[in-house]
Amino acid sequence: MNLTFLGGAREVTGSCILVQTEKSRFLVDCGMFQGGGDSDRRNARKFPVVPSTIDFVLCTHAHIDHTGLLPKLVKEGFRGTIHCTPATADLMNIMLPDSGHIQEREAEWESRKRQRGGKRLVTPLYTEADARAVANRLRPVPYGASVDPGQRITATFLDAGHILGSAIVVVDVRDDGRSRRLVFSGDLGHKGLPIVRDPATVDRADLVVMESTYGNRVHKGMKESLDEFAHALNDTLRRKGGNVIIPAFAVGRAQDVLYVLADLTRKERIKGVTVYVDSPLAIEATQITMRNDKTFDEEAKDLREWWLANPDALKVVFTRDTQESMALNSLRGGAVIMAGSGMCTAGRIKHHLKHNLWRKDSSVVIVGFQAQGTLGRKIVDGAKRVNVLGEDIAVAADVYTIGGLSAHADREDLLAWAGAFKQEPGTVLVTHGEESVSLEFAGTMKSRLGWSPQVPGPGEPIAF
Repeated sequence: MNLTFLGGAREVTGSCILVQTEKSRFLVDCGMFQGGGDSDRRNARKFPVVPSTIDFVLCTHAHIDHTGLLPKLVKEGFRGTIHCTPATADLMNIMLPDSGHIQEREAEWESRKRQRGGKRLVTPLYTEADARAVANRLRPVPYGASVDPGQRITATFLDAGHILGSAIVVVDVRDDGRSRRLVFSGDLGHKGLPIVRDPATVDRADLVVMESTYGNRVHKGMKESLDEFAHALNDTLRRKGGNVIIPAFAVGRAQDVLYVLADLTRKERIKGVTVYVDSPLAIEATQITMRNDKTFDEEAKDLREWWLANPDALKVVFTRDTQESMALNSLRGGAVIMAGSGMCTAGRIKHHLKHNLWRKDSSVVIVGFQAQGTLGRKIVDGAKRVNVLGEDIAVAADVYTIGGLSAHADREDLLAWAGAFKQEPGTVLVTHGEESVSLEFAGTMKSRLGWSPQVPGPGEPIAF
């Protein structure tokens, strides 16, 4: 048996692991590369393995850096099944067509520009129709349930506490005359994260593939994060009279921010706030979240009941069409505008940054991870000027980074999860982190847990 990391090794995006056993060949995730100038080329390249030879796919969660190349995989010949939790299936059915729409729109824009220069036109990576074809391959598996997707293989999905439907995938393989357990952490959630439950633990494994996104830092405490968030809102809306711009992933981050705003309102720490959710995808994801309330933690259930009883306490305006979105650009103050994408790489958030980033009376509140090379990362790193939609924009707004609201486990969360194993797994592979972070976290695991983890490189086969 061997594993090959086709993405997500010594980097944060493009998660995709090829597993080859005696009887089967399958993928764990099939994500898109995001951020950096080389991402488009890497997404467009031929798959290192012929899609028609892959038997099935196991998906940890719906974020595009874990699922965004599934439409391309299906388009190029994959005919197997894709196993994931029911909520992940629901979210993929809205997120992947949205991604396909973006691919078509960006290809059309680039082709118009090339046509004027007499250059060859471009085709989209995949279309909205290609993305919708993925739905026919989905096979939902509830938390705690098992499925046998291939010969002598059983997969079980456990709650990862990252976003709605996120899962740790436990794979039991029986070949070569023995049984071995592989555990794929997916993206683990930060303890105490709103809405979702804390990550489940696993007591034994022969091999563990573990994420390390925030493996070199500790998030601010939730109390400190909420204090900073409340200050950003009150200072910007009341004292300065500007707008608060929140780049947020449509799935997970947007719903968490709405939860926090409702909780701060319930506790009377903010008053009279109007939040504009400027993302059709986030609106649909919020509706899916509310339909999956059985997966909420107890605090989220209590807050939901309070909000249902006090629907006017926090004013939420959902903007779906382009005209409604454009109208928000005329708001000079008093608005909380939340839009995608979470790393400011595309979508409506760019327009809101263009109209507010240069204003001293406005603020930008960052609530999620910003990968290297993205606009969001440049803003977080303190750039004085950034390019937004082809314009050079000064960064004069206040920038807040609310680390405690991150959907990712921090270093201590990761160590606690690993420490729940009754004994060290035979093989531990640290992935899904910037190279320096993965290497540092592997060293931390060695010093704190006594483990001997490896940090695989992209395309490097690991015999097991």
